Amino acid sequence: MLPDPALWAGRRVLLTGHTGFKGAWLALWLRELGAEVAGLALAPPTTPSLFELAGVARDLTDHRGDVRDPATVDAAFAASRPEVVLHLAAQALVRPSYADPVYTFGSNVMGTVHVLDAARRCPSVRAVVVVTSDKCYDNREWPWGYREPEPMGGRDPYSASKGCAELVTAAWRHSFCAKGPWIASARAGNVFGGGDWATDRLVPDLVGAFLRGEPALVRRPAAVRPWQHVLEPLAGYLLLAERLWVEGAACAQAFNFGPAAESELPVLRVAQLLQAVWPGAQLEVAKVAEGPHEAGLLRLDASLARARLNWRPRLGLAEALAWTAQWYRQFATDPGQMRERTIDQIRRYQAIG
Repeated sequence: MLPDPALWAGRRVLLTGHTGFKGAWLALWLRELGAEVAGLALAPPTTPSLFELAGVARDLTDHRGDVRDPATVDAAFAASRPEVVLHLAAQALVRPSYADPVYTFGSNVMGTVHVLDAARRCPSVRAVVVVTSDKCYDNREWPWGYREPEPMGGRDPYSASKGCAELVTAAWRHSFCAKGPWIASARAGNVFGGGDWATDRLVPDLVGAFLRGEPALVRRPAAVRPWQHVLEPLAGYLLLAERLWVEGAACAQAFNFGPAAESELPVLRVAQLLQAVWPGAQLEVAKVAEGPHEAGLLRLDASLARARLNWRPRLGLAEALAWTAQWYRQFATDPGQMRERTIDQIRRYQAIG
């Protein structure tokens, strides 16, 4: 199932984190669906950024501010009077969480508190989706996928902050929102796609080296993650918001959005699949894993989303990586066309049977 334009047309949506990688893709998709979008975020986190390349600002009301500041959050709600809230604003990377854990917890935990508290006090809000991470679980590196009722945890500050955000979301849902607004959370796997320039993410690191004509260093080649194109979980977030709107409390819970089992692969295999669709690309495998602790194995069980939301992955891993390579190769030759390229991929995704 895909998002329903009839439900989104004219719907007032507040999207936090709209200047980030996932947020920019989601803002463009909401535009395609006909929603009236307001965004709340800091400046784009990278240069270049998808937000700027795709001209996302022209599609929404662009509020700038930090979700760690409750007054800023309240002002965005007052100005936009949203009916649906999609909360993506976050410190989104594991390694920077070691360098600045206070900022990570402030953004990911207290930012979520501020958004949820503003939502419960805003009479126009009917549905809230809080996006966290597959890393919210107490990861024992089991060979099976984690399901939604599994305990929250996190050994590193980023993962722990996402587990905390899930606990906050559940607390708000049970304590303050018995009659709405309806609140759900979404946990996605490792996403990739065109327009991501974050450091210490596999696909952006590989693409950066390929574009420079250098061998790409593959860290932690044996680590297994649930890999998926960015449009896969975004479709899930939109479907979840739709179900909250229609069914209310029946879908007010946590949902995993992860790929099929065949897309849960080691880092090296993913790098090789991307190399295969990038002529002349070279890989170099790190002999020793450097840096702070990162999990070696993480899988998600998305059975609940399949059963309750009729959501399913629509792109195989090789095809998703080919779409990503096409996007970046277009950027390398004609960066002025990235808005059209991004919207075209959204439309192609919607057209998949």
